[in-house]
Amino acid sequence: MLRAVQHSSMVLPDQNITMWGIALLLNGVLIAFAQRLPLLTRMGWVHAGILGTILWGCLGWRGWIAVVIYLVLGSLVTRLGFAQKQKQGLAEARGGRRGPANVWGSAFTGTVIALLIGAGIGSATLLLIGFAASFAAKLADTFGSEIGKRWGRTTVLITSLRRVPAGTEGAVSLEGTLASAAGSLLMMLVMAGLSVLTSPTAMIVVAIVGLIATLLESLLGALAQEKVSWLTNEVVNGLQTSWAAVLAMLIAVPLGLAG
Repeated sequence: MLRAVQHSSMVLPDQNITMWGIALLLNGVLIAFAQRLPLLTRMGWVHAGILGTILWGCLGWRGWIAVVIYLVLGSLVTRLGFAQKQKQGLAEARGGRRGPANVWGSAFTGTVIALLIGAGIGSATLLLIGFAASFAAKLADTFGSEIGKRWGRTTVLITSLRRVPAGTEGAVSLEGTLASAAGSLLMMLVMAGLSVLTSPTAMIVVAIVGLIATLLESLLGALAQEKVSWLTNEVVNGLQTSWAAVLAMLIAVPLGLAG
C-alpha cells in the first residue's frame, strides 16, 4: 500500500515536511532534464512538475510512478503511425506534445483524489480505487483514439452506428474499442503492480470501468461536444476521468471494498 496512505493520521509534521521537500526537489530536477523529451511542451513539463510534486507528497513514490508510466504509455501510443495520422489530418497538434491543458484534463481528477488521501479525508482504500479508475479510463481513451484513428477499418457513430470518418467526435471502431479495453487493462496492471490496487475484485472493477467510461465519453462526444462550445477535449477528458472515479467507487462500496 502507498506510504502516504498507511497510518496517514500518524505521520509527524516533520515527516510531512520532509516528504514534500523531497517531492519538490526531485520533481524540479527531473523536469529540468525531462524537457528534452518530446512528450510535453515546455509549459506542459512545468505543470507536470506541479502534478508530480502533489502526487509524491500525497501518495509517495508509487502513486508518482504510476502516473509517470501513464504519461509514457500515452505518449508512446500517440506516436504509433504518427506520420500517417498527420497525412490524414488526425494527428495530435504540436507533434504529439501535450500542453498544460492536456496534463490537467487527464490528471485533475486523480490530483483531487490524491489531495483527499493526503489530507486523510475519506476511505483511502476506496479513494485509491477511484484514483486508479481515473487513469485507467484516460489511458483507455488514448489507446482507443490513437489506434482507432490509424487502424480502425470501419468507424461508426456510437449513437446511430452510421459510418463516419475517423476522428469524428463520438466515433468508435472495433479496433479502437479493443485497444481501449487493452489500455484500461494495462493501466490496471500498472496500478496493481505498484500496490495502488491490492484486491483482485478492485482490479476487475477498475479495468471494466475504464472501458465503460471511455464508451460514455464517446457518447457525450456524439451527443453534445460539437453543440456545446465549452465542451473542449480537455473538459471532456476531465468529465470522463471524474465519472470513471465515481462509478468505480460506487461499485466498490456494495462489494465491500471501501476498507
